[in-house]
Amino acid sequence: MQGEVLAVCRHPEHGFSKPCTAQITLLAGLGVEGDAHMGTTVQHRSRVRQNPDQPNLRQVHLLAAELLDELQQQGFAVAPGALGENLTTRGLDLLHLPRGTVLHLGAQAEVEITGLRNPCTQIEAFQPGLLAAVLGRDEAGNLVRKAGIMGIVRAGGVVRPGDTIRLTLPPLPYHKLERV
Repeated sequence: MQGEVLAVCRHPEHGFSKPCTAQITLLAGLGVEGDAHMGTTVQHRSRVRQNPDQPNLRQVHLLAAELLDELQQQGFAVAPGALGENLTTRGLDLLHLPRGTVLHLGAQAEVEITGLRNPCTQIEAFQPGLLAAVLGRDEAGNLVRKAGIMGIVRAGGVVRPGDTIRLTLPPLPYHKLERV
């Protein structure tokens, strides 16, 4: 299974959307250089309020371009970076990868998937109706979060649009992604 990096984004300040750039540098154990969410301990403001010493399992936010396509078809004005992701991908079913999957990005970078992004009320403030659009229910009625996945940087490196994404699955048994 292989995908592609469609866009890379970062923002030095906490906010919702992130501007796209020509490249980002991933730093092992930290996240995206120059991004507000970079660090060994949690940087998301709501998580910092809960416990500022917890490990940062949300160093990198990845979102599938296929979700952006779906949202655009529903009338939402979204583009890469609009939902706060660092990496917009194409060609991978991110939401169904098992926890611990390693994404090899470009020549050197590696991101280990830690879990699902839990969309918050900021997404609703960005565009009314968007929160409901990125949440769903499966056949059993369980909540499905579609707003991307989170990961930690295992190996640093430069990542650019057009880079190939290769996968290494974790050992069996696989564990489905949960909210982090």
